[in-house]
Amino acid sequence: MQTSASLILWAGLTLTAFSVHAQTRPTKVVKYSLPEASISRTEVEVHMRFLASDELQGRRTGEPGNRTAARYIAEQFRLLGLKPAAGTDSQPDYLQPINLEKARSATSASLLIGKDTLLIGKQLVVMSGAPTNISGEVIYVGYGLTDGEDGYKGRDVKGRIVVAQGGSPEAKGPGDIIRAASEKRKMATQKGAAALIELYSEAMPWGFVSQYFSREQLTMATSADGKTPLTHVWVNNANNQYKQLKEAGQMVTLRTSGRLQTITSSANVAGIIEGADPKLKNEYVILSAHFDHVGVGQQGGNTYQPTDSIFNGARDNAIGVVALLESAKTLMQQRPKRSVLVLALTGEEVGLLGSRYYAEHPLVPLKQTIFDLNSDGAGYNDTTVVSVIGLERTGAKTEIEAGAKAFGLGVFAEPAPEQGLFDRSDNVQFAAKGIPAPTFSAGFKTFDAAIGKYYHQAIDNPESLDFNYVLRFCQAYARAARLIADRATRPQWSAGDKYEAAGKALYGQQ
Repeated sequence: MQTSASLILWAGLTLTAFSVHAQTRPTKVVKYSLPEASISRTEVEVHMRFLASDELQGRRTGEPGNRTAARYIAEQFRLLGLKPAAGTDSQPDYLQPINLEKARSATSASLLIGKDTLLIGKQLVVMSGAPTNISGEVIYVGYGLTDGEDGYKGRDVKGRIVVAQGGSPEAKGPGDIIRAASEKRKMATQKGAAALIELYSEAMPWGFVSQYFSREQLTMATSADGKTPLTHVWVNNANNQYKQLKEAGQMVTLRTSGRLQTITSSANVAGIIEGADPKLKNEYVILSAHFDHVGVGQQGGNTYQPTDSIFNGARDNAIGVVALLESAKTLMQQRPKRSVLVLALTGEEVGLLGSRYYAEHPLVPLKQTIFDLNSDGAGYNDTTVVSVIGLERTGAKTEIEAGAKAFGLGVFAEPAPEQGLFDRSDNVQFAAKGIPAPTFSAGFKTFDAAIGKYYHQAIDNPESLDFNYVLRFCQAYARAARLIADRATRPQWSAGDKYEAAGKALYGQQ
């Protein structure tokens, strides 16, 4: 494993080599008269071998390897000549900084309800809070999200233990459930509650929930005052077995070791390619891909060998980031009609945090953002296709299929529908704002053993990739991006789509 100094030297030599290569490469006739045909396997492999290297330690959000990846991407933007987006830190740094709260895992917790004792790792998950030992009567506040009749109206909860139903009436997936939990904690804090108990009965299996939230957690920083957040626990109420917690007069005792809270930082990386058309350049297409992964050892959440504890994340999602970089290069060489915001996102693996932050703090106006072509994936089991989640819903099917066809690939629409993938990647944060936003993935149709072998596994290294396929994937993504940015009209949500109303509200459509 290399030292920090040698890592910096490697990055510097990589950048220098690219510059020299660009200056000395002989002119030659390419097979296609397309700018994307100039993307080379060598450049694809160099980017991949750096971003998914052991030295970056799994690119976990909030860790040094993640910040090194962000710096590498930013310097590639500088090399290519992208314009820093207004609002990025210390222009021309290309970084959109994000403050995060890191919560260590709780070591112990119990909730006594009558004769029942609920324990951490079984029926109980500690979401946040300091060490706690509190007894008292609970107060049920519905979903705990409003001051209405189904919330806090008429209820004095100061210094009391609040009970709320899990999720929200509008929750559509894991991200919605987690966001709702954060809002409940915020409101309970504002009302002066001593603790919050949330009754979990959502679709995500409790075993997965318990395992996931028993690890270190990163969330968006909610305040700059350094105060410890409210004690907040989830109870497994899948079969409504603890419905008595909704009843007036119910007494409980809650004890937890708490979750040590610290502030850390990360950043999105953003650069702009200005459009060539005098009118259409005021509209933007976003190209997005997350560059974080899950880290090292126990951070990774899966088994690993003593000889290899680094979760390199070549497939998830270094492939997407390399496609982003290569698209930026070819679009700079021949600019499309619309402007393009090239956006590398942090924090996807820990709750879509980077895309959530961007959606709330956009660097170009959302109303002028006509499309997001997100790239993310778990891996591939079919090198004859690319797979696109949301292809049939987001209005750019023709351009995406043409982009893939130009480089000998088909398009497989809506793979593994039972997984609910549209709402599990960064694209959903843009979709929720009304922006059509499919996810462009390496070729797969189902989650099978070929996917599971590498997905979030320590063996997902660059050496295991089919680089000829990765090259064509990058070319297809870049070509599709260009065709979308050159469209005569804006893509539209399919009629009746659950995000169509948000789109009409954003763009002022009737």
